[in-house]
Amino acid sequence: MTKLSVNINKIATIRNARGGNNPDVVKVALDCERFGAQGITVHPRPDERHIRRSDVYALKPLLSTEFNIEGYPSPEFIDLVLKVKPHQVTLVPDAPDQITSNAGWDTKTHQSFLTELMDTFGGAGVRTSIFVGTDIELIEYAAKTGADRVELYTEPYATLYPKDREAAIAPFVEAAKVVRSLGMGLNAGHDLSLENLKYMHDNIPWLDEVSIGHALVCDALYLGLEKTIDAYLDCLK
Repeated sequence: MTKLSVNINKIATIRNARGGNNPDVVKVALDCERFGAQGITVHPRPDERHIRRSDVYALKPLLSTEFNIEGYPSPEFIDLVLKVKPHQVTLVPDAPDQITSNAGWDTKTHQSFLTELMDTFGGAGVRTSIFVGTDIELIEYAAKTGADRVELYTEPYATLYPKDREAAIAPFVEAAKVVRSLGMGLNAGHDLSLENLKYMHDNIPWLDEVSIGHALVCDALYLGLEKTIDAYLDCLK
């Protein structure tokens, strides 16, 4: 079964816009679990413009599903992950001032750096995932680092999907087959939505996890959080 991990960064963005604690990030995360989500994702950035380090510490003892922390492996990020020990860490090659993740790792160029991190996090009992595109060689190098999983960067799929869904999914199916042949787990995320998620899952049913935040929060403005999570779970059946 493909798990739905809800990225709650946008909830923190709304909170931070006014100060105070409304909406309550921890309460929303627990409600997501209560409504059926099988995981919670956070992406703390150095400027704490949405998720704060304090949020990460507050969430860890209260969550009953999988906790995924994603981000660029700066010394501060590495320290946070090793202290919190989430179920999974997802490494993305983001610059500190980047609005959102927009590319996967060049795992060939950064193989040595990533291999060290896989050893560090793996030694702490944290499952590792590397954010990658569909380039087969770079997926193979991700496997060489010792990562447990890769997360496919799905923005190109989401962009092309409305025009030609078969062409949009094709490179992702091929990449997913390679990931499976290498014995790695497979996650996916970025711009997945109620419009395109089911088709991806129908074509890659062995996905372990999808991480969805922006589109899910936008849908919840109209449908409500519980109905939105139900709708996303329906796409994964």
